[in-house]
Amino acid sequence: MWTKRVCSNLCHKIKPNNFFGKGLNGTNHGLYMPKQCLSMSTSLKKSEFVFGGPYKYINNLEFLEPKVEDAIPIYQVLNPNGIVTNPSQDPQLPDDMMIKIYSTMVQQNQMDNVMYDAQRQGRVSFYMTNYGEEATQIGSAAALEDRDLVFGQYREAGVLAWRGFRLDEFMDQCYANKNDPALGKQMPVHYGSKELNFVTISSPLATQMPQASGAAYALKLSNPGTCVICYFGEGAASEGDAHAAFNFAATLDAPCLFFCRNNGYAISTPATDQYRGDGIAARGTGYGMLTIRMDGNDIFAVFNAVRKARQIAVEENRPVLIEAMTYRIGHHSTSDDSSTYRTPEEVAYWKNNYDPIERLKKYLINTRGIWSEEQNKELIKGLRKEILVEFAKAEKLLKPSPSVLFTDVYDEVTDHLKRQNIEMENHVMAYKEHYPLERHEPFDKSSS
Repeated sequence: MWTKRVCSNLCHKIKPNNFFGKGLNGTNHGLYMPKQCLSMSTSLKKSEFVFGGPYKYINNLEFLEPKVEDAIPIYQVLNPNGIVTNPSQDPQLPDDMMIKIYSTMVQQNQMDNVMYDAQRQGRVSFYMTNYGEEATQIGSAAALEDRDLVFGQYREAGVLAWRGFRLDEFMDQCYANKNDPALGKQMPVHYGSKELNFVTISSPLATQMPQASGAAYALKLSNPGTCVICYFGEGAASEGDAHAAFNFAATLDAPCLFFCRNNGYAISTPATDQYRGDGIAARGTGYGMLTIRMDGNDIFAVFNAVRKARQIAVEENRPVLIEAMTYRIGHHSTSDDSSTYRTPEEVAYWKNNYDPIERLKKYLINTRGIWSEEQNKELIKGLRKEILVEFAKAEKLLKPSPSVLFTDVYDEVTDHLKRQNIEMENHVMAYKEHYPLERHEPFDKSSS
């Protein structure tokens, strides 16, 4: 069932923490990747194998028992000390690309600092930080082509940043001002960009997953050479939509990368209460998908895995399941208090030992010699200044007109919506002392 199908020399030993569930307790493994199930091999399909097969028969009663020693290993290139343990796995990216990757990770971190504080001050209504998960986002984005279609869950701001989403665009969306493309109709951090091939984020868990399978199938037919990447968390993998998405993509041979950010907690639910099997990667072979699990805090492991997975998806027209083992340093969102379900010591342990930004910085300074602590200080100082400038601009802009409440539902505003708009405007004007109209653009009379 299991074979080193691709990248057979990518074998690195690390000691996984049992934080991710019972399937990894203290085991050390090298990388291996699941071979395509026999049931999916067209060369072996025969008319008598109506169940998929071929299968062999046994004459002893046996049940399959999940075994800790059979847990899928975690692929790692850059260890927590910033050292490449197997030089053949270093992708040897150009210096300018390495600096861009690192700078984008730091920008995400600094933007999170500003926006988290802004929410706590009541200046934005909601926010979700990306602390500890920067490598999963920027590492995967760097391995893709910009024409590839992205379905995010909600913690993929770094993917957009890598593709060129500007700081003012992030701020406008979070402030829901008049420059927000969604005109305030989305929650903060629910970004989207048609120009950057990033499908607008939706709050309900896992709804993006079957959509991604369908989009990948459509791309296979209409635009070969491109793929879809679908991000989701280990909690979302418990939704029925996840299983439907896996099965559709596998049976339709859709070029879709399912990228699971296993950060240990689905809001307050730890991974040990989320599943009993070997994480999310173990589900891949059950659906006939090529599968890999890697260190999500290792920028090179993420880059290498996604780059190879993309090659397989577009060349072979098949889905790939990727599980990135990472850790959410911050709260789930500004509506969450993670101190109620995990200890400060646990968070500090992961922050001090597995921070993906610090890991990459050590590599850039000690191995590549293209970075320094002084440059790092200047980068942080410059980025924070840029972020605060765009933050101040976005905060001063007016909110959209209340009239846009009724647009973007139909191609043309219908008569019944026009009537509702008039009723809403009459009500607001009659009680305008209770509404912050001075913060909004005026009513649009043409929509009435």
